Amino acid sequence: MVNYRTRTRWRNTTGNQLAEPLRIYTPQTLGELTEIVREAERCGCTVRAIGSSHSWSDVAVTEGFLVETGGLAHPLALEAGLLRAGVDPTLLVRVEAGMRLRELNELLDQRGLALPNMGGYDAQTVAGVMSTSTHGSGIEFGPLCDFARSIDVVGSGGALYRVEPREGLTDPAGFGAAYPGVRLVQDDAWFGAVRVGMGCLGVMHSATLQVERKFWLKEVRTLSTWARVRADLEAGNVLSENRHYEICINPYRRGSDNLCLVTTRNRAEPPTHAAPDKTQRNVLTEILAAQPLIGRILGGVFRVAPRITPEVLDQALEALVDDEYTNISYKVFNIGAANRLPAYSAEVGVPLDGRHVAAVETILRMADQRRRIGDVYHTAPIALRFVKRTDAYMSMMYGRDTMMIELIMAADTDGGFGLLAAHEEALYALGGRPHWGQFNTLTGSNRLLESMYPKYAEWMAVHAVLNATGVFNSPFSKRVGIAASAYKGEE
Repeated sequence: MVNYRTRTRWRNTTGNQLAEPLRIYTPQTLGELTEIVREAERCGCTVRAIGSSHSWSDVAVTEGFLVETGGLAHPLALEAGLLRAGVDPTLLVRVEAGMRLRELNELLDQRGLALPNMGGYDAQTVAGVMSTSTHGSGIEFGPLCDFARSIDVVGSGGALYRVEPREGLTDPAGFGAAYPGVRLVQDDAWFGAVRVGMGCLGVMHSATLQVERKFWLKEVRTLSTWARVRADLEAGNVLSENRHYEICINPYRRGSDNLCLVTTRNRAEPPTHAAPDKTQRNVLTEILAAQPLIGRILGGVFRVAPRITPEVLDQALEALVDDEYTNISYKVFNIGAANRLPAYSAEVGVPLDGRHVAAVETILRMADQRRRIGDVYHTAPIALRFVKRTDAYMSMMYGRDTMMIELIMAADTDGGFGLLAAHEEALYALGGRPHWGQFNTLTGSNRLLESMYPKYAEWMAVHAVLNATGVFNSPFSKRVGIAASAYKGEE
């Protein structure tokens, strides 16, 4: 029997999500993982896996068995002998899905390799970033789930599956002989579903990822205004001219316009003779952001004197200006000490077809309105990132190039969750799809998921197999309408 803990409370890193699961498991092997699923079914319980507990949504919350995946975080053999003829293994890596991006980056660096892209945080797990369609910024790159080429997952009954696209990496005959108890599914629909499963399509055990050769990036941060940025976005050239491009906006106009910080990242040569200040971020800013009391101090300022918030946000953007930071790619992607500031956020993706500009204007207008009506403020800049379309069925970027709008709040912001919910609702009218791993209020009412996701029925067909017994149901899946409670009234 796999060891477990009882009467243990779980919280996410920010503390806005709480669970009191019946049991908490920390499996160390695939065999233990399958036994946990089978035990849950025998007991009539549900299973939810968690990684770094970073998500601000309830996607990981469970009332049944909670599986901590920190013991499933090892590099795995690629098994080159099982690859289909013609597959080049040199840019592939296979790891357990509980590995954090931090350890994955170190592993790849040792091998002279790198992820093509990532977000600004490196403590999330491989399963976590894939299952929620986490992303970076750069219009030539899809979400991180698009780097997957093969996924091993434990489904209902503890059944094991390896899921790949139709012309997948694995040779079916060789795999069947080596692993007679594992079902190899090479099917585009299954692969389109499993990459973004939100924990509803089983527990991901491992993944094979497509990577590239190690490279360096040069990051430049400059000040601009929303008027200039809007003109650049409408022209579109800034997205194609930069490998990575993103924007932070003060939602409050001071003077004639809203201040913006524009960040670009492009390939660079290794900085062998660069001055020290060019190979690291602003030292003072990093030191201040890393101090535990800074977040509390800022939170107190925003609560006691909310009307100075616009000025504080301008100063924050000005402090981030940097004419050059060049380093190994994964160190540049990671935004550094700012990740330690206590905060939460919602993020909504809108299509990059003109509605993206209208979406920003809508948020700026609503932010000003809520400020005037209720003295409610955004307590962090708004971030805009740009992501290539994907064929992962339940990704926010499915079928369309997307601008992701991250609405960030300092922890304990008065009225913060209400303001985020209002923005989310307004952005639905512009084709907005909320990020699964961030705060959202999406429900199953009015067949909302079916209207948002054209391949929802196909995703649900895979769900019917991998979650045949309902063992992966959760409060989250019930809220959004994936799992429904049965009620039989009087006849």
